[in-house]
This record gives sequence, structure tokens and C-alpha cells, in this order.
Amino acid sequence: MHWLSKGLLIAFALAASFAAPAEADEPLLGFLYTTDLLPKGGMEVEQWLTWRHAKAHGSFNLLENRSEFSYGVTDSLQLSGYLIYDWTQAHHNGPDGSTTAPEQFSDFFPAPGSYFNKWKFIGVAGEAIWRVQSPYTDPVGIALYAEPTIGNRFQELELKAIFQKNFLDDRLVLIGNITWAPEVRHLPANPFAAPGSVDASRNVNVETDVNFGIGASYRFAPNWSVGVELQNEREINQWALFARSQWMGNAYYTGPTIHYANDHFFATLTWWQQLPWANNYMDPGVVVHGYDGDVDFERTRVRLKVGYYFGGGDQ
Repeated sequence: MHWLSKGLLIAFALAASFAAPAEADEPLLGFLYTTDLLPKGGMEVEQWLTWRHAKAHGSFNLLENRSEFSYGVTDSLQLSGYLIYDWTQAHHNGPDGSTTAPEQFSDFFPAPGSYFNKWKFIGVAGEAIWRVQSPYTDPVGIALYAEPTIGNRFQELELKAIFQKNFLDDRLVLIGNITWAPEVRHLPANPFAAPGSVDASRNVNVETDVNFGIGASYRFAPNWSVGVELQNEREINQWALFARSQWMGNAYYTGPTIHYANDHFFATLTWWQQLPWANNYMDPGVVVHGYDGDVDFERTRVRLKVGYYFGGGDQ
């Protein structure tokens, strides 16, 4: 997949080169959110591409795509809607060497040694961000985020608390995110499951994602910023937030970001690597050399965001 990493860099460079002198809610980091929003009446379109790559064995690639439109209802309330559609390729990628589909494709059951290659429309989502305090007028910026997603056999509600503190005339920005996201998947029977097991019949799978992220961004030149993020991601069975034995995954990711923005365009490119600090209390076998290789974790994540601000509001 060297072509993909080169393509992401080229796309970032083109977005920066052709941008005419984004402000407002431009994403300083690739995965963490800030409290900056569109002004009242402001409108913006964004395109996200996230490449998730490499497991403990075999080959694995997942491309997550998101097309988004955002609108500033007030200076403190922003609403968005978007479409989510993904592609994946996997072969012998499971911890035991079998072929396993990523979580977004969990309603498919590839044969243990097969090549799995699939496109899928994941669903539609809405997003509301309400800024309670601004980092420009209050000691700390605080915003609350809600994102319901509805898809085929899948529902999720993601809630997030966002914190931001600015220093050095707003050139240095410190960011914190706390995420709670329960999800429900209605899964068909797995034809390869052992007879009589839970997976051998239709079932409803409920899990909760809990993430803790911190990051920093520094504007080192006009229109240009660099940053870094660190996130702890935890997958928990059902709603058992405080039962460690029900933690299905506990992984850490970190990596750098470069961001460009002007009056109308922005582009943000982020590269994350999983750190060898993972554990899985429900299924320790999915952790290989300290890395979690379960269906929702991989070694590398690369995200490119490109957006265009095209009208409304006072900047």
C-alpha cells in the first residue's frame, strides 16, 4: 500500500498549493476535536479518508470515507450531517492466522483462509457540537459533542467532552477529549461457528467504546501548524464500564499531524502508530508482542481531512 501513503501526501500538497488565502472549525489535529466552531451562518464541506493498516499477521487494509456538510446555527452551536462508506481487504490477518473482517464488516464471515475484499455503505450520521466556554474569552474552552449513527444492522451514539486551552497568542493549543460511545450490531449467524455457540445463531452485539485523548498543536508559520496526539482506546463488553474482566481491548495510539489552512481551504494529515502497551482481558490471545490485533485495532492509521469554507458568518 505504498501507493496510498504517497497519494495521501500528494493530495495534501495539492490542497495546500491550490488553496486561496480555513478558519472557524478547521481541524488542527486529525483525530481529536477542538472547541472551534463555524460562525453563525457559516457553511463548510469536508472529505475524510482514513487508512487503517496492518495486523499481527497477513495483510489488512481498511479505507474509511466520510463526506460531511456543516452549518453554524449560532456562534456556539454547529450541526453536521455526513455519509460513511468503507472498503476493506484482508487475508490471514487474525491473531491465529485466519482471515477476519474488521468491525465495520462484522456482518460478513470470510472463510478462515480466504481473501476478503468488500465495499460497504456504513450509514448516515448527524453531529451537534455546543460550545459552553470559548478558549478565547474563558480560562478553558469546553464543548459538548453528540453524534448518532444509523446503518444497516448498526446503531451508535457517540458522546464527547472537548477541552481546549490556548497559549502564546493562540499559536499553541492544548486539547483534551473524552469519548463514550455505545453501539449495537445485529449480526447474522456465522456459518463457520461451532454448532451451539452464540455466534452460530443470529445475535445482538452490544459494546461500548471509551477513549481518552490529549494533543497539542503549534502554529509555526502563517497558515501552517504541526501537532501531536496520544489516545487510549478501550472497547468494553456491553455496558460493563468498571468491570476490567469485560474489557475487550485497551490500546494506545500516537503520532504527528501537519495542518494547512487559509480563508477558504484546509488540509490536515495525521499518522498514528499503535504503541506496544495493549491488553485484552476477555481474549488475551489477540494481543501479539504488546499490540492488539482484534477487529477494531490495527498497527497504523493515516487520516487526511480536506475542507472548504464557502459562505456565511463573520470570520
